[in-house]
Amino acid sequence: MNQKNTPSAGLIDYLKALPQYLLPHHLLSRLMSRLTHCRWRGFKNGFIRAMARLYNINMQEAESPDAEHYEHFNHFFTRKLKDGARPIDLADNVIVSPVDGAFSQLGPITDGRVFQAKGRSYTVEELLGGDRELAQQFTGGEFATIYLSPQDYHRIHMPVAGTLQEMIHVPGRLFSVSPATTRVIPRLFSRNERVVSIFDTDQGPVAMVLVGAIFVASIETVWSGVVTPPMGKKVRRWDYRQEAQTPQLAKGVEMGRFNMGSTVVMLFPGGKCQWNASLQPGSKIKMGEAIATTSE
Repeated sequence: MNQKNTPSAGLIDYLKALPQYLLPHHLLSRLMSRLTHCRWRGFKNGFIRAMARLYNINMQEAESPDAEHYEHFNHFFTRKLKDGARPIDLADNVIVSPVDGAFSQLGPITDGRVFQAKGRSYTVEELLGGDRELAQQFTGGEFATIYLSPQDYHRIHMPVAGTLQEMIHVPGRLFSVSPATTRVIPRLFSRNERVVSIFDTDQGPVAMVLVGAIFVASIETVWSGVVTPPMGKKVRRWDYRQEAQTPQLAKGVEMGRFNMGSTVVMLFPGGKCQWNASLQPGSKIKMGEAIATTSE
């Protein structure tokens, strides 16, 4: 793992980030939700085709490459891919990427902190909604932060097989999670609204943290549907350990999706995960590709 290649924050990054402190994040996201759920064919078809051209989206990977197929833009944005478009590495000792995207950072959790960008970090405890006991399960562990651009496939899949233990919704801001913003806004991923899912796996507890961002209309999970945006500012928790049918998800199956793009932070316990040596900040990855091996 290599953290030293992170670009330094410059004046342009600060100038881009400064207005975000003043923006009505949630209002803008609600307006974006209305826009992306517009069903008027003339608008939504043009919007889809324009975005596909602008971001060079490979429509041939989609289950349906035709803009007419999609009810609205968000249906297209969270499109399903053709069977086999993302082969899953099913080797028992392999951890796979949960998403298409690029690594923002990855490496060890040091002194209970996750590295964000040059000179910036945040605590596991605050990332997990202030749960100290839960955070201690990842002491000395490993993390990976993967950024999804508008070009990427926006469904989130399981990096390993796991049984859902609990889900936590942590309200917060909706700053952009672009690389430039990540370099300059302190504790960005522990300030933005997020949905934390804790799984029991053969490697111990694994946390999947789906981080919201500006214009992210909502975050969904396959077992509960839309989790955000709710009203209120309190942390909400769901305990699945006593459920009659606790969700059990195989490696590579879908666990959630972003309605517009954002970031995933994964946490693994100590001694259970070794990242592939070729990975570093900026490395691009496809869902299902091997990113680490497990330590038995």
